[in-house]
Amino acid sequence: MIIPERSLKNGERAVFRLRELYGQYGYTYYKMSKFEEYDLYVRSKSFLPSEYIPTFTDTDGKLMALKPDVTLSIVKNAQAGGGALEKVYYNENVYRADSGSHGYREIMQAGLECIGQIDLHAMAEVALLAVKSLEAVGGGDCLLNLSHLGVVTGLLEAAGASEPACAALLTAIGEKNAPAIAAICGQWGIEEEYQERLCRIALLRGGPEEVLPPLRAIAANETMAAGLQELTDICGLLGPLARHVCIDLSMVDDARYYSGLILRGFLPGLPRAVLSGGRYDNLLRQMGKDGGAVGFAVYLNLLERYSAEETGCDVDVLLLRGPSASPRRAMAEAEALRAQGLSVRVERAVPKGLKAREIREVV
Repeated sequence: MIIPERSLKNGERAVFRLRELYGQYGYTYYKMSKFEEYDLYVRSKSFLPSEYIPTFTDTDGKLMALKPDVTLSIVKNAQAGGGALEKVYYNENVYRADSGSHGYREIMQAGLECIGQIDLHAMAEVALLAVKSLEAVGGGDCLLNLSHLGVVTGLLEAAGASEPACAALLTAIGEKNAPAIAAICGQWGIEEEYQERLCRIALLRGGPEEVLPPLRAIAANETMAAGLQELTDICGLLGPLARHVCIDLSMVDDARYYSGLILRGFLPGLPRAVLSGGRYDNLLRQMGKDGGAVGFAVYLNLLERYSAEETGCDVDVLLLRGPSASPRRAMAEAEALRAQGLSVRVERAVPKGLKAREIREVV
């Protein structure tokens, strides 16, 4: 039986579209268990979005965890080598603590990981797939924010910022808080020249052609220049899709996890990023793996709130059977409407909370 795409929810439609997209680029499907040994997550807690992990004891006495993250499982089993890349995609549920409800919630994700000897082509392809993923789940009106940790850390190195000063400045930059940046620089004796550059990095935001040239003019060292060049090259390789790109170097909130390129994808009407990712070589090194890695996740649960393609209705036609209407007549009318491609529900009265595009009566 073929399920019509129009009968699926946004998240369900997105899974099919993304699987087809990633398959076209040679990514292979990766399936994993809902749980892993708890020890895997304990060793990598600094890379997890929350320190709270749902656990249970298996029948053999092992402490297990409902997986709070997909990337750790993929990296643990990665076997890329010999110059070849390991390219996988997934759609999985993860389980994380919800700060709002003080409980755990199930989050539906789809995404991809590219592991091995990462070069410019690999990063540009992942950025390209990030834009195409946003288009696939939300249409053409999407935005991909790009940042590069090397640009910010390069400037902090040039400024001679100590480790505590770097931590405080990264927080202030992530908040786009220019007064806080100025105060921190004054507290730690950072020269005014670098204070101005740090504020500029935090507040400058726009398209690649608008933002990158003035940033290259204030590059303070090779680390910063290399990061800006990488962003320039990636945007150039995106071609026409670069119109969806916004450079926002204030995205440094995951500095412990990411080591270079950072991606955040947005759709209109959603207050949070629906796509998140970047380059994460640090995780591979901690897990004793060679090479690098870059990838992203699409948070499919957020798409249920996205109404760009939704009608806002539970059913196309609500067919109400009048007191004298025969079941045969109601069934015939309902089947005739369904033959036109409409969804139809037959009832004697309007169900509470049901939204129908049209209500008809069978007499």
